[in-house]
Order: sequence, then structure tokens, then C-alpha cells
Amino acid sequence: MLCNPRQHLSRRSLMRFAGGGLFLSPLADQLAFAAESTKGKERPKSVILLWMQGAPSQLETFDPHPGTAIGGEVSAIATTTKGLEISNLLPQTAEQMHVASLVRSVTGKEGDHKRAVYNMKTGFRPNPSLTHPSIGSVVCHQSQTGADIPRHVSILPAELPARGGYLGPTYDAFKVYDPASTIPDIERRTSPERYQRRVEDLLGTVESEFTRGRLANMERERTLHATATQAALKMMDSEQLKAFDVALETTDTQQAFGETPFGRGCLAAARLIEVGVRCVEVTLTGWDSHINNHELQSSACETLDPALASLLKILQERDLLDSTLVVCGGEFGRTPGINPVGGRDHWPHGFSTLLAGCGIRKGAVFGATSKDPDLKTDKPVQKNVADPVTVADLHSTILAAVGVDPEKVMQTPIGRPMSLSEGKPIAAILDA
Repeated sequence: MLCNPRQHLSRRSLMRFAGGGLFLSPLADQLAFAAESTKGKERPKSVILLWMQGAPSQLETFDPHPGTAIGGEVSAIATTTKGLEISNLLPQTAEQMHVASLVRSVTGKEGDHKRAVYNMKTGFRPNPSLTHPSIGSVVCHQSQTGADIPRHVSILPAELPARGGYLGPTYDAFKVYDPASTIPDIERRTSPERYQRRVEDLLGTVESEFTRGRLANMERERTLHATATQAALKMMDSEQLKAFDVALETTDTQQAFGETPFGRGCLAAARLIEVGVRCVEVTLTGWDSHINNHELQSSACETLDPALASLLKILQERDLLDSTLVVCGGEFGRTPGINPVGGRDHWPHGFSTLLAGCGIRKGAVFGATSKDPDLKTDKPVQKNVADPVTVADLHSTILAAVGVDPEKVMQTPIGRPMSLSEGKPIAAILDA
């Protein structure tokens, strides 16, 4: 595991990778394009994706219908946006809804977890001939400004963390786990002088082994081997590494986010954005409620609520919300009907996503789902959803909010032209 604090950079670990040219991989791969810090310059736009792995129920979170046949056991509470109510399971988040927008009518065509995760993270349905980049990869690719540390980070990654797709593995998210643990292979275990001698000695061996049997200059340039190695060493000396250490925050701040890995991940996300990281994905599992829906959704909300509310507050307090887009959602929603074992099943036909900051209108709600849906229809979107928003539309909105042209055409490695999005931005929730 990446977060094992016992792992460290040793002569033995370096030599283990020398023959294969994998020195410090995958860490080095993530750093090859790391640019200068943006301190003192206009802050670029960034994204924090709070990924609800397993699919939260819209009815237990952002779109409750209490007192109806589909409402379940939740009630609705008022928020700081006039006329907007959300689930009583999210009381702290309700106090921050004046800075956010809700899209209550997201619709997809994928009902399988793996395919739907791909769809929501990339904006495209799976295609065996092409792997599309995730939203964070696109943001990093379209603006090379950033930090000494990786510009795309996934905290508590689940089965399918964000990938660079056809943009290349350099844009994959750098994976870390609970911020309570230190990042391995970073701290030096020797004196600076001895460390420098060891690096010079070992790098010579690594470079020699890597170029053996290759067209040295051409292949080394193509693989960015030397660039990645130097970037990794630069990271080890960077003061920005402290952004991962949430223990540097006050006890009150840490406790506000909740004393959970996810809460610490959200606090770390704010700190990382502050030093120039462009996209942070923080994953919360536990939403897959085919049985005991109310208990599972309540438990997950108990973790989400303080972390999401505190993240929105700290971004405002540190003057980061106007340049940071917060997105909170999962791969699809849960069925309006409750099954015989008290669960809700997969439902891509009208679910909710929260967006806040960075060009998103404050206190807005777009779309609606029926309080009395026709669950037997073969056209659930047309029958039960007002102003449906496709997954592609949602992605296009996210790109537009962070200043990326959704219609921009990229050339894939096989020469196939591909637009960054197939959807249209939701004008109603974008500030003019």
C-alpha cells in the first residue's frame, strides 16, 4: 500500500527498479509535467471531486420526498437557500447550500457500477477502442500550471481512480490513502551529504541500465525518464509536501471535518488546492444499499455531512471557492421504490449532483424528479424527470465552469479526433 509509513527510499529499493527503468515509478510518472508553483500569480481554476462510490440515494440526500410512497424514512429540512430543502441526514450541509447549486435531474444510460463510474468520471460511455480521460486529467492537461507535487491526486481511491486515458498515464491521479499516514518514499533516512552521494551514485547506475539496449537519446526523450526522475527528486525537497499533513491544522479544524479518513481527505484536498494542485478526488464508499437502505445511507451521510460542509466553509474562508469547483456525486442514484429487503437498487434515471464554486451560480436548483413516479414505464426519464441533464451535459458544465472549452477537439494517439465533451453546459447554473 502506498501509505505504509515503514516504506522509505533506500539503496535496496532503488536498485530493485534499476534494471527495468522504473525508478520511483509510479510516483515519477505523475510528476513529469509538474510546472512551477502559482504562488503570487492569478490562481488557476481547480476541481475537488467528492466521489460517492456505490451510488448515494438522491432520496436520502439532496432530493427527499418525505411523506410519499417513495420517501422512505427521511424527512426534509430547510437550507440557507430560500425554498430549498434537503434530507435531514445532512444538517450541516444544509447550512452551506447558499453557496452551492443542485442538479436534481442527472440521467445516464449505464446501470452497472463499473460502466457507470467510467461514464461519470469521463463523460463518455465505455468504448473498447478508446480510453477517455477523467475530468481531472483534462483540467491538468489544459493548463500546465501547478505545483511541485502531483497536480492530480486521488485520496482513498476505490476500484476505478481517475485515469489519464488517451492523454497518457502522466495524467493519471497520484494515489494516496488516509492522510493520517505519511507518504512513503519521501523522508530521507540519512544525512543530506550522504543522501546526495547516494543519489548521484545510484542515478548513474539507473541511467546506465535504462539506456542499455535502447536508442538512448530518442527513447529516453520519448519515455520522459530523466524528466520524471528529476521531478520526483524535486518533490522530495518541496515544502508543498506539508499540504498532505492535516495534523498541521488546528485541532478544532480537524474535528470539524469529522475524525474519519474521508474527513481528513477533504481537509487535505483544501490544503492541496491551496498550494497549486489542480484536481483532488476524495472517495467515500458505503452507499451501495440493496438491503437496509436507510441504515447504510444514514451511516454514509454521517461521514459526508461534516466533511462536505467544512470543505465549503474552509474554501470560502481561505478565498479559494471562487477558483475551486466542488463536485459531489456518485455513478447513479437509487430506485424510488424500496425492494422487499428494505433496499434501493440501481437507478440512472434521475439523480442528484451538487456543484459549488468557480463559476457555478449560488443557491440554484435545476431539474426535478416526480414525487409519484411511474415505476413500470419503459421511459422513466420522460415520465418522471423534469429538465433532464445527461452525464455528458454535466461534464460539459464542469469543464465550462473551470474555463475549458467543452467542444475543443483533441487528437488521440491513433489520430482519431475527439471532443472533450459530447454534451452542452447547463446555462441556468453557470454565472453569466
